[in-house]
Amino acid sequence: MNAPAVPPTTGTGPNGELRIDLRLIADMVTPKARVLDVGCGDGALLQYLARVKGVNGRGIELSMAGVRAAVRRGVSVIQGNADTDLADYPAGAFDYAILSQTLQATQHPREVLGHLLRVADRAIVSFPNFGYWKARWHLVSKGRMPVTRGLPEEWWDTPNIHYCTIKDFVVLARCMDIVIEKGVALDEDGRVNRLSATGPWANLMSAQAVFLLRRDHPPGSEPAIGGRRT
Repeated sequence: MNAPAVPPTTGTGPNGELRIDLRLIADMVTPKARVLDVGCGDGALLQYLARVKGVNGRGIELSMAGVRAAVRRGVSVIQGNADTDLADYPAGAFDYAILSQTLQATQHPREVLGHLLRVADRAIVSFPNFGYWKARWHLVSKGRMPVTRGLPEEWWDTPNIHYCTIKDFVVLARCMDIVIEKGVALDEDGRVNRLSATGPWANLMSAQAVFLLRRDHPPGSEPAIGGRRT
């Protein structure tokens, strides 16, 4: 498997501090939990969770550069692909599965989300909101795919292959019988704004969102992967 040319996600800011949105994700994780971070980038979040909350963390990262960066942080990480390798993990192996800023870059986001909630009791998913007003205005005014501070690449260079809005994600969760325990809307700098991510204005006014999810089915049964259960 060849790693993409896209550099690994950097989990720290210019001063070496954990990114604001990743600190929000960390706040959703309980101490001593078993955590799988899918698309863990340079491992900054897992390193923080291990140090601050004593979690038992594992990472999957497609980029070999990201794997090396995470190993340098002391993170247990393997090179892997969310689209193909999550199926190899046993059900219920983790308390939390994290997918930060990665869902829109997967080939099969619906199946990936289903596997997250198969291998873990809860999933924490964050993604850029393509329904943000700046993205809409760029498309309307220029007639071209949006380029914003949160979406800096041109369409031919972006790793994002499934453009998703907050409303789109809420619909997907409903179709898969997934319960949204918490939804947080953020601005372009990753700061929390006052809007609930499931509220009427979040899709227009928020640059990104973080969702805490759980499966809506009896213990021991399998969550839907790829669509609503029959």
